[in-house]
Amino acid sequence: MGTRIELHLFGTAEDGSMIEARRAIEAVDDALTIHRPSPTTALNDSLAAGSPAAIDDPLLFDALVEIDHAYQAMEGLFDPAADVSTGGAGWNMVLFDREDARIRALRPLALDFGGFGKGFALDRACDVLRRADRVSALLSAGESSIAVVGEHPLGGRWPFAIPHPLQPDRILLELELEDSALSISSTVGEGTYAPDRAPMIRPGDGTIVTGRRTAVACARSGARAEMMSTALLVADGDQAKRFLDGEPARRFLFDFTGETGISVPPAETVIR
Repeated sequence: MGTRIELHLFGTAEDGSMIEARRAIEAVDDALTIHRPSPTTALNDSLAAGSPAAIDDPLLFDALVEIDHAYQAMEGLFDPAADVSTGGAGWNMVLFDREDARIRALRPLALDFGGFGKGFALDRACDVLRRADRVSALLSAGESSIAVVGEHPLGGRWPFAIPHPLQPDRILLELELEDSALSISSTVGEGTYAPDRAPMIRPGDGTIVTGRRTAVACARSGARAEMMSTALLVADGDQAKRFLDGEPARRFLFDFTGETGISVPPAETVIR
């Protein structure tokens, strides 16, 4: 995933859950990475060649099921197959047979799970901690993907303050979480200047998103939060309004250009 992962567990039980949670994250990275040989790169070789492929890795299969299930709900705006170099190719060109665990593409393409992988990995680690009866934990992937298990160790919800991406001394949004996750996606801010960072593109037409935006999404699942924050970031005005109206206390979009989208003032929000 190429990002720093932090796990903070609270309590006195020495049950090995920290090690197991770390292994769960590493297993997702091994399955979904495209930066070294993996089940995903092997699958991409088949999809690029126009050949059908069997999905033998259970984590890759579960990730594809999650994406396939959410694709319509996200109005196609989270698309692991969308790429500038492939034009209109996307998940709509993928034929995924869940029953037989097989997949093929109607035209050459490749999958890049991007931020989804971080949320998916945190979900797997949280599952480990919940099975171990860990009632208080904080997990962070690059500080833009966060998940919490249970209540804050001092009781109540976990408070978070998200800094303004253009004015770090200001707070953009304050919220509280309990047993849930949040994802932050942005086209502005320090993290967007990395030389190897790919541009955000709008699935369907492949246009590069140039607006100065930050999206925040909260959900029970880290993977779902990642997909929604990405969808909000590339959505047009009508699409963004539908997403925001669907769960106004869990989804936020800040537009710093005044061009398109919806501007939301800073606010304190409780996530239930």
